[in-house]
Amino acid sequence: MAEVPGNSGSVGGHVSTVTERDVGLSGAEAARRAAAGQANEVPRRTSRSLGAIVRANVCTLFNAVIGALWVLILIFGDWKDGLFGLIVIVNTAIGVVQELRAKRTLDRLAVVNEAPVRVRRDGAEREIRPREVVLGDLILLGPGDRLLVDGEVAGADGLEVDESLLTGEADPVHKRPGDEVLSGSFVVAGGGSYVATRVGRDAYAAKLTEEASTFSLAHSELRDGVANFIKYITWLVIPIGALLTHSQMRRDTTFSDAITSTVAGVVTMIPEGLVLITSIAFAVGVVRLGRRRCLVQELPAIEGLARVDVLCVDKTGTLTAPGMDLGEVRPLRDDVDVKAVLAALAAADPRPNATLQAVRDAFPDGPGWVSVANVPFSSARKWSGAEFEGHGAWLLGAPDVLLDRGDPGYDEAAALARTGLRVLALREAAPGSLSADTPRAARPAALVVLKQRVRPEAADTLRYFSRQGVTVKVISGDNPESVAAIAGSLGLPGADRPIDARSLPEGDPEAYAEVLDTHSVFGRVTPRQKREFVQALKSRGHTVAMTGDGVNDVLALKDADLGVAMGTGSGATKSVAQVVLLDDSFATLPHVVAEGRRVLSNIERVSGLFLTKTFYAIALSLMTGVAGLAFPFVPRQSTLVNALTIGIPAFFLALAPSDERSRPGFVRRVLRFAVPAGLISAAAMFLAFTFAHNGERSLAQDRTAAVIALFIVTWWVLVLIARPYNWWRLTLLGSMAGLFAVTMAIPGIHEFFALYTDDRGNDLVALGFGVLGAALLTAVVKIAQWAGIRVLPGSATK
Repeated sequence: MAEVPGNSGSVGGHVSTVTERDVGLSGAEAARRAAAGQANEVPRRTSRSLGAIVRANVCTLFNAVIGALWVLILIFGDWKDGLFGLIVIVNTAIGVVQELRAKRTLDRLAVVNEAPVRVRRDGAEREIRPREVVLGDLILLGPGDRLLVDGEVAGADGLEVDESLLTGEADPVHKRPGDEVLSGSFVVAGGGSYVATRVGRDAYAAKLTEEASTFSLAHSELRDGVANFIKYITWLVIPIGALLTHSQMRRDTTFSDAITSTVAGVVTMIPEGLVLITSIAFAVGVVRLGRRRCLVQELPAIEGLARVDVLCVDKTGTLTAPGMDLGEVRPLRDDVDVKAVLAALAAADPRPNATLQAVRDAFPDGPGWVSVANVPFSSARKWSGAEFEGHGAWLLGAPDVLLDRGDPGYDEAAALARTGLRVLALREAAPGSLSADTPRAARPAALVVLKQRVRPEAADTLRYFSRQGVTVKVISGDNPESVAAIAGSLGLPGADRPIDARSLPEGDPEAYAEVLDTHSVFGRVTPRQKREFVQALKSRGHTVAMTGDGVNDVLALKDADLGVAMGTGSGATKSVAQVVLLDDSFATLPHVVAEGRRVLSNIERVSGLFLTKTFYAIALSLMTGVAGLAFPFVPRQSTLVNALTIGIPAFFLALAPSDERSRPGFVRRVLRFAVPAGLISAAAMFLAFTFAHNGERSLAQDRTAAVIALFIVTWWVLVLIARPYNWWRLTLLGSMAGLFAVTMAIPGIHEFFALYTDDRGNDLVALGFGVLGAALLTAVVKIAQWAGIRVLPGSATK
């Protein structure tokens, strides 16, 4: 647990009064301090600088190795065999351009997503951007506000601050004037103001997170798997390259030819395009989601989107639209002016929540009562209250919290809740008792019935997740019967068996997780329990996404595998979520999940292409080195085959639509296909070259036969990986085969690539081994599918 400097202790009770009203800074003084470098300038975590992007794409292991091999070819070989060097330049340029596009999208959306900060300047309240806050600003606070800078409390009105993101302690801390508050915490109840004492990089949270806040393309199973491939291949390059060089030098050949053959084998081993394709797929995913008003604050979230199998949603803000309407008021006593009490309660709260706002909209004219004590609403208490001079103390909140069984209106409130209505109870409290955790209550006064606005797109969205195998859990602080009624009206499976979270078996983790796994609707869930829900579901092996918009969702969002916040949610909620739905639309979530699935499924697909090349190059280099034969192709020929069977198709396949849910085991599945495919490709090429060689033809003709066999088998690898077929995939396959045929047919082009087809016997040998290799690979895939082993995207899994 991090030690928090200057953390003042909590103050008992819920009621405090404002002891200071400052006019804040003047506009001129704020401008002077900003010019002096005392503004809240912190780097955005959503993107890195242009220089960092260029360095990350240029200064890579791939570029260093391939650059060195390119120089060797330019010195000792034919410049035509140096075509692979141009591929490095093109790949680097594409990587930089794509990431710059993602950077612009992220930065633009991040500005839109920034919640304005309320400050007092020149004696008046103003809203400014977070970066415009300066040292000494008087910052105003309300429920849900995130503290962006450190400071000292100037005024407090029932102010409760959650510092759990800094300390790990979930209990809110009551703050009084003079107490220190730290950036990274947020307001859970009440309001007040504080003076900024540390801003920008000097703020506590900025110091903790500056190193972790830099932009990252990914840190995930996918990226780790690719990195492991590269690590092992790098270790193999040196000994295999040495073996190949030695075997070529033993032959009666020139040093230049030996270097050219070695470079041809080594270059082909390196899957140089795989990292590029992975990075581009992630970046394009961010851009696509940005067009749907969805801000991905961390690119690794793309992978999390694909793996989600449980989605926890809060009813309010997700299934229902923000805001409510007052339906009716049902008095339970004749001696109380219920409308006046409700109007006074709404007027007494300077920043009402959605419930009190609905009351205020219905009763806009307050009775003018003077508030002497005020308790803001908190999701832990589930009620708010105020005491008025000469008019008593009143509580407004959940009926099952404020009403006892047998009280007037208890059964009526339960019956109304079962219809999906939001019901509140108005109850009188003993004067002077609001400072207690449980105020002494008098008789109930009324039931307040609110109508919630169900999102029109919610039903279709729930059906989408059901089809995709994603289980939706509705988690709410409201009455479980009310939540179940709304969820049931939208067709959520299991909505007919709601659970009251207060009845969950707290002392038995297994039973607790079992209930969560087998039920869909939960009511009366506390903020602490939301976090426990996420942890329990993860303990059952689920990948959990959590949506939310309120302060009470922050801890659960932070612990979930993927946190999704609504754009109009609290600043604290948006700060911890990996994904923010800027348009607040629940209907955007299917697109978010589909984008993640598209990226991962396609990366797995193209990884099979790149690693097939790696394994056939390794196998071919070993066979050639042991046999002491000339290497079966020169670099320009491998460049041609790889471009037509891997490079060009991979760009199209990596960006293609796909809705297949990703599963763990990426490395294992890719190897199941790439290893046999690579070995079969190497065998077909080696045999074609050997038979042609035994026929005592020229080396150029022998290599032509080997290249033809290699193209046929690797093109068939592409055919298998490109499934399921549609018009554009078939067009892609036909185009690649057609381009190879054109290359072989046009004199100037086939001479450039050193391909000669004037020996029909060699050509038939090449064709025969190529077809045989393709047939053998098909048989391997069929046998694996028959055994229930997943070797291709969309095939059986095991």
